[in-house]
Amino acid sequence: MSTATESGRTDVPLGRLLFDRLQEQLVEGTYPPGSRVPIDAIKEEFGVSKQPVMEALRRLATMGLVEIVPQSGCVVRQYTQQEARDFFGVFGSFEGDIAAAAALRHVPEELAELDHALELLHQAEHTPEVVQRSRDYFRYNAVFHRVIHRMARSPLIADLSQRMWVLSDFLMYSFAGAAPIAGAVDPRNHDHDLIRTAIRDRNDTVARAAMDHHIRSITRLFAD
Repeated sequence: MSTATESGRTDVPLGRLLFDRLQEQLVEGTYPPGSRVPIDAIKEEFGVSKQPVMEALRRLATMGLVEIVPQSGCVVRQYTQQEARDFFGVFGSFEGDIAAAAALRHVPEELAELDHALELLHQAEHTPEVVQRSRDYFRYNAVFHRVIHRMARSPLIADLSQRMWVLSDFLMYSFAGAAPIAGAVDPRNHDHDLIRTAIRDRNDTVARAAMDHHIRSITRLFAD
């Protein structure tokens, strides 16, 4: 089944549209951690029954964004700051290994894709409005890291990483917020430059260390 989009396209499955929209809202804090997900309002917004909404929420639950409470409903997951710090420590090591593999396994043609994503990230530094700058950063940051995942030639690991990236974005918005993220775009892009150079030079040691540092340093944005 498909539904029309604002552009008039009808080739996007309704279930995927619903899932993507809910994921975006959860990551960006439309429904704050600890709050109840308004299932009836979502049904009305999309013109669907409860079943597809719950299917989307069950998928989001497996990604750590929501918790379905039997006989009660669904709430947005609420993590402690220590849990978030622990997550980024593990995630940094995981992504560091991927970057190291990308440095050794990439083909030269893929560097153009990485450079294009990096160019978009640097353009985001100049987005004047704070919330939009943080959104631009998240969007192009995802593109940059997806290219590195392809370079690593390990689809299973890339799939696991993509799920972790969603939780990473959720935690960044939960504990940092749009303003600190927008203010950190420039230094975050400095990290991206280092990672790109290490991958280009096939220096797996530096690529691993730079990526690990890049991920772990996210916690510096957290409010005390």
